[in-house]
Parts: sequence; C-alpha cells; structure tokens
Amino acid sequence: MPWVLRGLRHGVVTTRYPRRPDGYGPAFRGLVDVHPALPGTGEGTGTTTSVAPALASVCPTGAVLEEGRGVRVDRGRCILCGRCVEASPERFGFSPVVETASLSRAGLVVPRQPEDDAALARLRAALHRKVKTLRRSVSVRHLDAGSDGAEEWEIAALGNPVYDVQRLGIFFTASPRHADVLLVTGTGTAGMAGPLRTTFEAMPDPKIVIAAGTDAVSGGLVHPTYVSQPGIASILPVDVWVPGSPPSPFSLLHGILLGIGLLAPSGTAP
Repeated sequence: MPWVLRGLRHGVVTTRYPRRPDGYGPAFRGLVDVHPALPGTGEGTGTTTSVAPALASVCPTGAVLEEGRGVRVDRGRCILCGRCVEASPERFGFSPVVETASLSRAGLVVPRQPEDDAALARLRAALHRKVKTLRRSVSVRHLDAGSDGAEEWEIAALGNPVYDVQRLGIFFTASPRHADVLLVTGTGTAGMAGPLRTTFEAMPDPKIVIAAGTDAVSGGLVHPTYVSQPGIASILPVDVWVPGSPPSPFSLLHGILLGIGLLAPSGTAP
C-alpha cells in the first residue's frame, strides 16, 4: 500500500529520453568547453589566443592542448576536475550537455577540425552496416577492466525507475555469448587484457565495444603504468567513446543508443 500511495504522489518519474530531451539542469558539469575567441583577437570561433605557457600544466591529465596561439581540450582525457576553468574562466567553461559519446576518438577533442564531419559520416555508415541486423532487444555485457568503481555506480543507476533502460529493450547479461554490446570500464590493466579479449571473442557477431569513462578512453589520471594501458583501444577495437569521470547515466545511455543505431545523427530517437 505505501508504494501505491508513493506512486500516486510522485507520478511517473521515468525519463522520456531519448524521445524527449532531458538532463540535469544548467549547473551540471557535463563537459568542458573552449569558449569562442575574444573580440579583436583575430582567431576563428572555438579558439583563443595568447595562451599562458603554464596553462596546459594546470590539467593533471594533459587534456589541455596548446597549439600555437590557440588551445584545445581533449575530453577523452578530461576528468572534469575544473582546474582549467578556475585558472582561465575566460577560455574554459562547463557545459550541461549529457549526450557526450562519440563514434571516434578524435571527435572528443574540441574545437573539432572541419574535416571531422566527413570522417564521422563514414564511421556512422560503417556502424550502421555492422548493427543493422540487431533488433529492438539488445543485451549488454559490462566488464570492469580496472576502474575505480565510480562508473559502476552510474551503470547500476541505468536500471532504476528514473532511467529504466529495459523500456528501450536494453538488458544486461552475465554471459558474453548472449551479448551484443561490450561495455568496458577501467584502464585495461595487464591482468584484465586476457579476460577482455576472451570476452570479446566469445560474443557473437555483430558486436559493439563501448569505452565507458575517461579511464577506458585514455587511461585516466595515472597512465600508463607498468600494470595499465592508456585506455582499452590497445586491447580491443572500440566503436563508441563515452568521456567523463564518471560519465552520467544519460551519457552512458546515449553511448549505448548511439552504438546500436537507435539514435539519429541529431541525437533524437529515429
């Protein structure tokens, strides 16, 4: 009886995403953006000038990249610590975006290069050919390859009443032989390289690999070491890259939907 009353009091709490936009509000730290050029600098949109020599050293993971008089951010290395925003708020800022996944590693570096659009179109076409046989019921095998546990909390949230991934036909499975998607968290430690390959080989074709979190994308805060890799790409072929430390449940859901072809290029459900 208390559950019935609670349901009547709160109504439907499950998100309508991806049918309708959803998020966490304007204060959410989804991504680090590079602000457009300041007036009068003569630089193009997306870059800034007169980068302080010590600015890149502010980032503990090397995500801030100095290029001549401009600066870029590698979101695949970013752990959202905010040090760059504190050091140079006129150049960097947080964006509340939750759709953070990319089909290419280069797509996580901003501002993006103009030629990325053509490469992205080729990646989308290749991924579509790969997953066109998948139907509306998709099984995900999650594998921890040396994470700090933060990503696991966000993955667990996908099954709660707010996100309820099963409404989209997405189910988690314990067996790689039943899995269509391999969701990998962690840096890819030496001890997990073998299990990662074994799991990947046991999955039937077609199969998708998602690098979930900064650790899986680039190795995270401490990389490489004698026991870890700079991400899992040196072990497995990655199809979708989801940045964040940790990525939010919406970002993880966006990466899964992007990988299995249930999102149109605009980011909305087809």
